[in-house]
Amino acid sequence: MTYQVINTIVVRSDAELSAAEAHGMATGMLCANEQAQSAEWLTELFRHAAPAADEYRSTLVHLFEETRSLLANDEFEFDLLLPDDETLLGEQVEALTYWCQGFLLGVGFTHAASDLSKEATEILKDIAEFTKLDTEAEGEEDESDFMEITEYMRSAVLLLRSELNDKGS
Repeated sequence: MTYQVINTIVVRSDAELSAAEAHGMATGMLCANEQAQSAEWLTELFRHAAPAADEYRSTLVHLFEETRSLLANDEFEFDLLLPDDETLLGEQVEALTYWCQGFLLGVGFTHAASDLSKEATEILKDIAEFTKLDTEAEGEEDESDFMEITEYMRSAVLLLRSELNDKGS
């Protein structure tokens, strides 16, 4: 499922979020509670919008369930839903900041921060810092930094999922 397809659905549905933020939210909810349901996510996603048309809804539910599956997979196949490499780096970085915002929202919807380990708390602080990235990125060094951050995020998400669900949350 491509970023463009999901972004078109979210924009047409007036969800007031980007595809990156929506996917971040779904991922955060699933990390905090692997039993989270797509209906909860859709409710949050369309809190200030009209419900999505059925065709859009089924695509979004598929994205949510695919995300659940990839998070549970031991093959490290999970990835953040971001614009492809053909998109300007600044737009990719901006999408990453929105993804991080959505992720923090998703975790916040389903998990209290009071019982997190020091490591999990540090990871969440890092993710909060990533919401402030400079979107004026360009050049090889910024591209390398962007790739490093997205790889860190993939690992961090899986680590948080493991910790938050081991506690029976």
